[in-house]
Amino acid sequence: MTNSAIDKIEMQIMWNRLIAVVEEQAQTLIRTAFSPTVREAGDLSAGVFDTKGNMLAQAVTGTPGHVNAMAASVGRFLEEYPLQILQEGDVLITNDPWDGTGHLNDFTVVTPTFQNESCIALFASTTHIADVGGLGFGPEGRNVYEEGIQIPITHLFRKGHLDETLMKIILANVRDPIAAEGDLYSLTACNRAGGIQLLAMMQEFGLPDLCTLGSMIINTSRDAMLEELGKLPKGEYRSRMRIDGYNQPVDLICALTITNDEIAIDFAGTSKQSSFGINVPITYTQAYASFGVRCVIGNDIPNNAGSISVIRVTAPKGSLLNAPRPAAVSARHAIGQMLPDLVLGCLAEPLEWQVSAQGAGCLWLPVIFGGPSVAGEYEGDPGPEFVINPFHSGGTGARPTKDGLSTTAFPSGVKNTPVEVNEATAPIIIWQKEYLTDSGGAGKFRGGLGQIMEFGHSHGAPFVVSRMFDRINHPAEGFAGGQDGGCGKTYISDGHLLPGKGRDLIPAGESFFIETPDRPNKFVLSTKK
Repeated sequence: MTNSAIDKIEMQIMWNRLIAVVEEQAQTLIRTAFSPTVREAGDLSAGVFDTKGNMLAQAVTGTPGHVNAMAASVGRFLEEYPLQILQEGDVLITNDPWDGTGHLNDFTVVTPTFQNESCIALFASTTHIADVGGLGFGPEGRNVYEEGIQIPITHLFRKGHLDETLMKIILANVRDPIAAEGDLYSLTACNRAGGIQLLAMMQEFGLPDLCTLGSMIINTSRDAMLEELGKLPKGEYRSRMRIDGYNQPVDLICALTITNDEIAIDFAGTSKQSSFGINVPITYTQAYASFGVRCVIGNDIPNNAGSISVIRVTAPKGSLLNAPRPAAVSARHAIGQMLPDLVLGCLAEPLEWQVSAQGAGCLWLPVIFGGPSVAGEYEGDPGPEFVINPFHSGGTGARPTKDGLSTTAFPSGVKNTPVEVNEATAPIIIWQKEYLTDSGGAGKFRGGLGQIMEFGHSHGAPFVVSRMFDRINHPAEGFAGGQDGGCGKTYISDGHLLPGKGRDLIPAGESFFIETPDRPNKFVLSTKK
């Protein structure tokens, strides 16, 4: 075996080892996180970057909206704090939607790693924190200033010392300060764990830096993606999707062009930005649009700066998919998570219809508030103050040779939070959680089943629910002759229908229902005793 062949094998081993390092980083975050959204649902991302801000590896655990948006955001950190002024023990943080991952609830933390007093890499991680103050997580804000506290790119730790003033400001502005503080420390800890593992790997292989390995990773991944593009028919392909929006339907329009050296995705013609919090910053649009491509083109190629460099995503400024500051963006996932299905619609023809049909798309994650501050004049026991953000989902679209997956989050990839965890975290009771029979839409292969859930207050007190749901009025469209999926529904146990987006008080003694897409248009009776 030649030295060249041995070198290639060794580089591949180090590449695989690097992926293992970031997976350990992600698992550290899960093990130490306070919030169920991270610990149970896995709403997070973790990755390692070179000193220019290029992502070299991402953890398998996590959601593409975080990962691919974070891939762009690390460069913004370096613009604000160039490498030469960073020191060992520094930890940077932001939740800025345009510099981070699209809304204020996502905190991104970046940590430089040093070897022999030289910065050799940056570790970044993101988690969703259930509450950041303001109106609370939901679509009701009219601008970002109403949606919660904003932290520009700044130091959380400086040379190993916590910025206690910053932490006090954050905790004074959120409804669950214990969870917020715990999750910020978890983000710091997971980056540190990644750095420790990286240094051990570099010592084992005698690496002075990541320059050679990083260049190999990026170039190999880019070349592999270009090879995949060479197999595809060239041209422009289009698709469109109408969904609920906030109080009127919105249109998502996509043109995808395949050439020898790139896939260009343009969302010209998409509805203009909303006056409510369903707008999407361009980084989040780019994240989920590129993920749609990666699902079916080069899906065995690791996701990094090289593999995503061949995908270019644009949207008109001022449109729903490129809303500039200070647009309200809290519920950007309700729109952004529809984009992979839209992109797959474009790719159906060049891939000879070997793509999945449309599914439920965005997560159904009600934000539930309770306690004296929302109970009003209720004379009974209102219970403690709480805010909880359980994650749930409808079914995925039918696949080319199989049924869709039931109650499975695509494209976010997060898990449904368990009933027992929700009930242990807050004074709520979940009276039922069941599959919705025959809810996937008819066809040779059906879509995945949706689910019904019934939420009540364990004290019988009133509580508030903020909703960011879609596909209530516009179902997932059938594909290649299959029928449309059913619509979702949200209502109170007294029969009062609620719109998919908004914030409402659930009266004392009543339950709140969600029926995730897809579902025939009829009520399911309460099982509450």
